[in-house]
Parts: sequence; structure tokens; C-alpha cells
Amino acid sequence: MQRITRVRQLLVVAGVSSLILATAGVAGAASLKGKYNAADAALVPSAYKGTTLQVATDATYPPDESMSGTTMIGFDVQLMGAIATTLGVKYKENNITFDDIIGGIKGGKYAIGNSSFTDEKSREKSVNFVDYFQAGEGVYALSTSNVKFSGLSSFCGLKVAVENGTTEQSDAQSEVAKCPASKKLTVRGYPNQNEANAAALSGQANVGFVDSQVAGYIVSLAGGKFKLVGNAIEVAPYGIATPKTTSGKKLALAIQAAVKTLIANGTYHAILAKWGVTAGALPTGKIVLNGAIS
Repeated sequence: MQRITRVRQLLVVAGVSSLILATAGVAGAASLKGKYNAADAALVPSAYKGTTLQVATDATYPPDESMSGTTMIGFDVQLMGAIATTLGVKYKENNITFDDIIGGIKGGKYAIGNSSFTDEKSREKSVNFVDYFQAGEGVYALSTSNVKFSGLSSFCGLKVAVENGTTEQSDAQSEVAKCPASKKLTVRGYPNQNEANAAALSGQANVGFVDSQVAGYIVSLAGGKFKLVGNAIEVAPYGIATPKTTSGKKLALAIQAAVKTLIANGTYHAILAKWGVTAGALPTGKIVLNGAIS
């Protein structure tokens, strides 16, 4: 595979440096687009055939999903395109706030949530998940920071920047009551990852807490301003979400079949390689429905 050029942007707004992360994808070869598979397409339920599937994504999370100008890019976005091609369906990506995606699926506004969702048992009560990737949780801080990280208890005494609605937010908040009064933990939630990054960059937070591959990507784009702290924890599967309905489950089964097909024909691994995230690849046997660990 050719090495992909990624765009780095640093924007100063009202005197405060905020990190804006984006990638610029190279025009994809046929091996990145998938190929129609009639057997997989037959699994798409009638309720979704002949329609444009509305997909909800929070495009502030590179290299998984982000905006390059007016175009949504990232490995999740490209994988969704290959899934749609495999199933022979039309779809439309909608860039919305992460915290609103599951509610939008439950309300019938979106057929699919494709936004680096950690598959959790609590979320499985609201949506189905097709597990397709795995990631842990990572910590980054200013390169001048003396902060050390070896687990959630390391957050005691710190201000932690997270995106609202994420697993990282709930995990950090679960530690608040465990910290001694002399080392209070403050969890600062932001509407999107860019704002969380800006908080860590400006010193409003001591560290940022985000999915491990995203933490590494943030550091790689920061021009030496950030560094990774400690090792990733809590490795768990990502899931593509569908409604918790009969048709929604059938759609999930179709997506599951498509991902397995994309693994078999090499498209899945080609997409992950393009975005530098092959460490999170799952084997065919782990492409399951609702495989939450906790």
C-alpha cells in the first residue's frame, strides 16, 4: 500500500490554540471499495430496501471519522462505504454530536450509528451492535507534563478532558467517588473531541482521555505539543449500531455478513492499513452481534 499523506492543521482562535485534526485521503483503489455480494444483499430486510439508509457519525474523531473540508473521511467512513457496496444499498452520512446518535437511532431518525462506539452491555439495551474492530483507552498530555498513568486511579488530583457520551467519560466519572478529598478528580466533558483536545492543549485539563488509536493519532498531529502517557487500558470491541427492532436486527445480520465478506476479500484489512489502525483488526470469528465484554 502507498503511504497516505495526512493534513495537519493548527488553528489559533481568540488567542487560545485549539487542535483541529483532519486527514486527507487519497483516491481509493478498487480494493478499498468492496464489491457487491448477492448473498449478503439478500439479508437486507425489506424495510430498508429501496431506501437511503441514514447513517449517524460524529466526524471529530480522526483517524476513525473526521471532516476534510466538506467531505467526511476516516477508516469508519470508508468501511461504511464498502459495506454499502457489498450490500447494494444507498446511504447518507450525517455528521451529528456523538451523544445524540443512539437517541436518534431509537427515535427512527437513523438506521445506522457508525462512530467508534465501544460495544457495552448498557448500550446493547438500546441498540444492536455489529462488532468490527477493537480499541482500548489512551491518555495524552502536554509534552511538558509530569503526569503518569497506570490506571484510572492515576486520574485522582487531575482535570480530565473527554468527549460527552463516550466510554471514557463514564469510566473517568466512575473513579471520582474513589479519589480522596485531597486529590479531587474533575471530569470535564466537551461536545466533540476537537474541544476536548483544545482543553488539554490550553491547560484547562491536565490530560485528555480517548480511545487508544485516537490518542496516538492526536499526538502524531500535534507537532510535539502532546505526548502519550502510560499504556492503553480496557481493550474492547467497537460496534456498528442498528435499531433494537426486528428489522434492525436483520440489518445488523446483513452488516455482519458484509464485514465478513470484506475480511475474506481483503478490503477490510486494506482500509485499516490505509488509516494505520491494523492493530485493532478483528478476525472473522469475532465479527459478532452484541459481543460486549462489560
